[in-house]
Amino acid sequence: MMALRAGLLGVGMMGRHHARVLREVEGVDLVAIADPGGDPHGVAGDLSILPDIDALIGEGIDLAVVAVPTRFHEEAALKLAAAGVHTLVEKPIAHSLEAGQRMVDAFAEAGLVGAVGHIERFNPALQELRRRIEAGELGAVYQVATRRQGPFPARIADVGVAKDLASHDVDLTAWVVQSDYERLFAQTAFKSGREHEDMITITGRTASGVIVNNIVNWLSPMKERVTVVTGEKGAFVADTSTGDLTFYANGTIPLEWESVSSFRGVSEGDVTRYAFAKREPLRVEHEAFRDAVLGVRNDVVTMAQGQRTLAVVEAALESAREGVAVTL
Repeated sequence: MMALRAGLLGVGMMGRHHARVLREVEGVDLVAIADPGGDPHGVAGDLSILPDIDALIGEGIDLAVVAVPTRFHEEAALKLAAAGVHTLVEKPIAHSLEAGQRMVDAFAEAGLVGAVGHIERFNPALQELRRRIEAGELGAVYQVATRRQGPFPARIADVGVAKDLASHDVDLTAWVVQSDYERLFAQTAFKSGREHEDMITITGRTASGVIVNNIVNWLSPMKERVTVVTGEKGAFVADTSTGDLTFYANGTIPLEWESVSSFRGVSEGDVTRYAFAKREPLRVEHEAFRDAVLGVRNDVVTMAQGQRTLAVVEAALESAREGVAVTL
C-alpha cells in the first residue's frame, strides 16, 4: 500500500515535533510543509517551505496537521475539509464555539476524519490508568483531581491558561471516567499583566456523578503534571511528566491503634508502581490518526469531542467571570 501523503501547516514550537514524528510513522510520508513565518527551527530538510494553506493543499495531500495559533485553525480546517483532506488540528479546536462547530460540521458533512490534538490521552500513564479502570481494578470511581502547574511558556500569545492547559485536564478527565462534565464552578486570576488568565481552578461533577477538581496555572516555579483518581478500592496517581503510574490500595489489615481505628474510613494498604511500555505520546497520537484515516480503528480525539472540551472550558471562564456555577 502506498504511504499517505501528509502536509504540515506550522513549524513553530509544536509543529517542529509534528514534523519529526510524521517522518517516523510507518505508512505516512511528509511531503509538504507550509508556514508564512518560514522555518525557525530548521525542520524542513529537503522540503521547501510553502507560504500558506492553499499551497499546501496544492501538493495533493491525503492528510494534514494544523499547528498554527488557535485563531487560524478555522480558516485552515475549512479549506482542508473542502479539499477532501483528513485533518488533525492542535488543541483547542478553535478560538470560539461557533468556529469549532463550523469545523465539526464541515468534516462530518465531507465524511472525513477530523481530530484534535489532545495529546494527554495518549500519555502512557493515562492509557494504562484508563485500561486498569476499565478492567475494574479501582471499582467505582469517586473523584478525579488534576494539577497542571508551571512557569509561563513564552510560546503562548493568543489564549489563556484555561484553553492552553486546562483543556488537557478537561479532556483527559472526561475520557478517563467516560463521562462528560455536567456542572462546574471556576475561579481565575490575572497576575502576570497579560489580557488572558494565568490561573484557573475548576471544580464540578460529571454526568455519572464523579467529583472533579482541576488546578491549572502558569505561576508556579515547579512543573507539575499529576492526575489522581480515587475510587472504591484505592487511588491511582498518574504523573504524566514521567509517564509513571502508582496505585495506592485501601488497607485490608484491621487497625489496632484505638484513636485511628475509630475512624470509619479507609486505611493505608499496599503501594504498587507499575512497569509498562512508555511510548512517546505524540507518536501514538499520530499512529491513531493514521489508522483512523485508513479505517483500521478510530480512537482519536474527534472534533466533536474537542468541541465539547472547548464548551466546558468556555463554561468555566463564564463561571469565573460571573461568579456562579454553570450547568452544561
